[in-house]
Amino acid sequence: MKSPDSTSAHRSASDEEVFRVRNLGKTYGTGHAAVRALAGVDLEGELRYRGWDLGRAQEAALTRYRRDAVGFVFQFYNLLPSLTARENVALITEIARNPMSPGDALDMVGLTPRADHFPSQLSGGEQQRVAIARAIAKRPEVLLCDEPTGALDVKTGITVLEAVQRINRELGTLTVVITHNAVLAEMADRVFTLSDGRIQNSHTNAQPRSVTELAW
Repeated sequence: MKSPDSTSAHRSASDEEVFRVRNLGKTYGTGHAAVRALAGVDLEGELRYRGWDLGRAQEAALTRYRRDAVGFVFQFYNLLPSLTARENVALITEIARNPMSPGDALDMVGLTPRADHFPSQLSGGEQQRVAIARAIAKRPEVLLCDEPTGALDVKTGITVLEAVQRINRELGTLTVVITHNAVLAEMADRVFTLSDGRIQNSHTNAQPRSVTELAW
């Protein structure tokens, strides 16, 4: 996780607390090359997922948690070029406990007509939507999006964010969007602004805006 200018967090449809975070730190590298990405971030308690202390969990348990409960969307897609869109999504559905079909996941992001195309035959926005479909195919409780529009133009970024917003609303997935684009904060339920690894301020949007209402 990077130290962004703003973090936009969508709550799930349920009011049940999913994460509790207190005094969270993260450092990359060592010595003079060390970068302190998080320097004691506090949200609502220790880093707990539904009461489970992730900070004390063994690596095998964390691997199961990431595999079963968390979907990841990266800035640069991370698709396998030798596989079609459908096959890239199937990589997840083959190992998930209760997945949706690759076709259903691609349909949620509006890519049914492109399901049998390879990444090289897709635009940047389409590749990102395949990455989102792959992330949600396992029906995750948590969707983590790291700069999902960072490599896209505005029009394409809107299309991608519409897919993210639809998933948040229809599946009730807790969605966290990490971004340097402060405009995106308006679509979030809760917003945390970070600087130098610490939360500078936070607020709640009483009426989050739809992606198409944002002034880019």
